[in-house]
Amino acid sequence: MPHISVAAVLLPTILAAHGLRKKSLSPSGALTAFFVGFFMFSGSLKVWGVSLIGFYLLGSRATKYGKQRKAKLEAGYHDSGYRSGWQVLSNSFSAAVAASAWNILFDPRGVHAWVWGALTAGATSTIAQTYTSDAWCPSSNDVGNGWSRALLFAALGHFACCLGDTLASELGILSSSPPRLITTGKVVPPGTNGGVSVGGTLASFGGGITMGKCPGFLCPAIL
Repeated sequence: MPHISVAAVLLPTILAAHGLRKKSLSPSGALTAFFVGFFMFSGSLKVWGVSLIGFYLLGSRATKYGKQRKAKLEAGYHDSGYRSGWQVLSNSFSAAVAASAWNILFDPRGVHAWVWGALTAGATSTIAQTYTSDAWCPSSNDVGNGWSRALLFAALGHFACCLGDTLASELGILSSSPPRLITTGKVVPPGTNGGVSVGGTLASFGGGITMGKCPGFLCPAIL
């Protein structure tokens, strides 16, 4: 049996319960968040869990920010902050796949390798090696024929895009400048699909940068 840390169970439980209590997650959303969180936290590399926490906390805060004004500007606003299981999965699936693939390759004693390792042993035998934090940096291009770096940046890129999209929509609607339709440049009401504003664009950019910096403490090269 693989080793399962207390944090891999406790932290996803706390995040799911917090989302359910704050009504940012539906029951199905909280359940999905727990399982996604478990897989993200259960590996030896903590970057996955750090990124997930950063995305969840910043995204949830942005969703709740200015809610009274949003309710006036956008029809059905109250439902927009209530994430279902499918919404949680759509905002985490690619990163979860990248994290699982990385753990299969570089954490042979972990949960991921125990669950999926037998199915992937032949395909990964020439790439796999055991990760140790004092031996090599996960963002190094020399590790696993570049797969460690590729999977790490795939997950970070996923969360950066998702947070950028969340901040653009949740904060952009509050922008003082009117949104313009991205296809024609025509001024449109706040909350219109395809409408972009200066404030929303800056928020999106900031979200992407923030997610890129979240895991930097693990290895200076990531920064």
